[in-house]
Amino acid sequence: MGKLVVMKFGDGSFEQGFAVTLQIGEEHERPATEITGRLPSFPEMPLYYSHWQSSYRQIGNRYRLHADQMQVTNVSMIQDCENTSHILRARFNTWLRAEEFRPLREKWLERLSSTEEIRVILQTENSQLQLLPWHLWDLLERYPKAEIALSSPSYDRIHKPRTLNQLVNILAIVGNSQGIDTQADKALLQQCSNAEVSFLVEPQRQQLTDHLWGKNWDILFFAGHSSSNRNGESGRIYLNKTDSLSIGELKYALRKAIENGLQLAIFNSCDGLGLARELADLQIPQMIVMREPVPDQVAKEFLKYFLEGFAGGESLYQSVRQARERLQGLEDRFPCATWLPVICQNPAQIPPTWDELRFTKTEDPPNLALSTRHRFQTTLLSSLAITALVCGVRLVGLLENPEIQAFDQMMRSRPAEGLDPRLLVITIDDDDLATQRQNGESLIGASISEKSLNKLLAKLNQYQPRAIGLDIYRDFKAKQPDLITRLQQTQNLVGICKGSDGTINIKGIKPPPEIPTTNLGFSDFIHDRDGVIRRHLLFMNQEATSLCPAPFAFSLELASLYLRPSGIQAKFTPEGNLQLGKTIFPNLKSRTGGYQNIDANGGQVLLNYRSSKDIAEQVKLTQFLSSPVNPSAIKDKIVLIGVVAKGDSPDTWPTPYGVPLDEQMPGVLVQAHMISQILSAVQDGRPLLRVWSLWVEVVWIWGWSLLGGILAWRKLSLLWLALAVSITSSILYIVCFGLLISGAWVPFIPSALSLVATVGLMSIYNNSKTKVRVASGE
Repeated sequence: MGKLVVMKFGDGSFEQGFAVTLQIGEEHERPATEITGRLPSFPEMPLYYSHWQSSYRQIGNRYRLHADQMQVTNVSMIQDCENTSHILRARFNTWLRAEEFRPLREKWLERLSSTEEIRVILQTENSQLQLLPWHLWDLLERYPKAEIALSSPSYDRIHKPRTLNQLVNILAIVGNSQGIDTQADKALLQQCSNAEVSFLVEPQRQQLTDHLWGKNWDILFFAGHSSSNRNGESGRIYLNKTDSLSIGELKYALRKAIENGLQLAIFNSCDGLGLARELADLQIPQMIVMREPVPDQVAKEFLKYFLEGFAGGESLYQSVRQARERLQGLEDRFPCATWLPVICQNPAQIPPTWDELRFTKTEDPPNLALSTRHRFQTTLLSSLAITALVCGVRLVGLLENPEIQAFDQMMRSRPAEGLDPRLLVITIDDDDLATQRQNGESLIGASISEKSLNKLLAKLNQYQPRAIGLDIYRDFKAKQPDLITRLQQTQNLVGICKGSDGTINIKGIKPPPEIPTTNLGFSDFIHDRDGVIRRHLLFMNQEATSLCPAPFAFSLELASLYLRPSGIQAKFTPEGNLQLGKTIFPNLKSRTGGYQNIDANGGQVLLNYRSSKDIAEQVKLTQFLSSPVNPSAIKDKIVLIGVVAKGDSPDTWPTPYGVPLDEQMPGVLVQAHMISQILSAVQDGRPLLRVWSLWVEVVWIWGWSLLGGILAWRKLSLLWLALAVSITSSILYIVCFGLLISGAWVPFIPSALSLVATVGLMSIYNNSKTKVRVASGE
């Protein structure tokens, strides 16, 4: 489908300038772009045209005007005509490059591709504007498939249906041929395929009228002498040696022919703009005329080239442009031959092809309001159907994996938030284990000996941390009396145990016997089907046979100890959600965001990682025990003690930041992320990850589906449509990513899928409708 460009000239003159409105859109549709500008005053322009016109008409190359107007071609006259044409062209383009007109020019370049077929319609009542050589506009010449036509600002469409013809019916009028050769025109018309040509040679007025009334003509052709009056408002055709007629004198017969389906009038004769202006008042769809007197040889060659293209399947506008440009080969003898042919167009009509003249039936123009309503309804219903399908597929869990993968990608892409200054992590790596063994310390199946643990706790207590978290299982009694006493009396020390799970036969792990029950937290992580930790378990009801009595998570116990001096105590809302201060941690449900059927028992929230593996400052056990300590690095902080060793029974977990073993995160650092999430939400207002309600998500998905339908509605080429979908999908991703940073996990994969699916469905629908219209000849 090509583009339609309309340039509307408002009231004005060359002395005052002209207001200009530029409209750009697809064929058969309302303009998608409209912009206004102005052409400045240029009083000399008509004078430049008059100089060229005068030099052109002095040549006198057997014009199809008056039989007695024959002169011998003069070389100096040809040169003078060429000189004035160059001057006119230069001044014309200088005027069109005026600053006031630049916005229209730039919009043209922005919205139109040089590969597209473009119909340009110039609407104006000013006859001097119509005379100007618009085909020489340097902008138009950049577009090899564009052709310009003239039009009156006032027009109507003939609504009466056309009778179907198996052949193109052509009424060819051969008028007064004195001094010119019209036999070539007759021969060219007779060679047209799939056409029936009726010739009237030098007819009488009544004979012509009867023929116009008597049959359903597709094309009216005239060859012979014609002329327009001085102001270009009317014209005459010369039927025979004695009779001439104006269009007004044939008004009723021509009106009847147009009502019966006449689509195109070709006046292959001189000076036809006056004829065109009168015929336009009768609402004829299309005309081809010569703007100035036309040499006989030029008229014959134009008709030959035009019929070759038009009857060969080219569009009307492309056929005229190609035929006009092929006349350049004659310009050594007939200067400015390419200036002469011009289309005059009724903007309410769509130019037919040669085959459409044979098979189609012109119907009433589509009601744009109804057409728009129909397309909107189709888009709306299609988007609703696609949304229902996508949401159905999502509810049965088929999109859970890609949604979670997209979630992980966005989590990894977030900007780093820096270390949490409230935490210090003392790590035990493979070197620390080796050092303890070298020092003869017995690990007894643990990662830290009693001697090192006692020394570590004693050193930590000197600097008054607010809480100490021992993320190491010690389900056995301590042997050293000093360690036993220290474990029992360190009130800010929190130990861990692991709850049992009868469904998968996990018995759990006992807590350290020396640590009071009130200072215990469970270490259990909730992982998804792919083993990745994306959820944070805050509390749960332990099984009756569980070895772990702790109802609250290790991370929650430590965070509560840290917040206690601020007067913040953990409590529960009537809905069963945990509340710390003013912050509520809403429990996940089995269907939450991308999750469609998870075990939501206990108090679970989405784990909002701190966007980096480096959650807090870390120091190795051996380094901490053997080096001086900066008191400010410990005082009033939470100190976590845990294993990061990879050699002996590694405690690592898959996270959105890495699933392979060498990229997994140590459990103590996962605990640090969980503690940081609680403290940052309560103290800093850092958002918890949340999801929208089901119906809000459905509306969100439907909105992107509807946008996809609108993109397909534009009927772009495949390349431009793919580019538009890519850009829109990128915008969707950026929006979802921005919302995730602000704390909202919204559906990306379902939205993108509904967008693409609706574009595909509507494109298939549009193509099928187009094929149906083509097959039915609409």
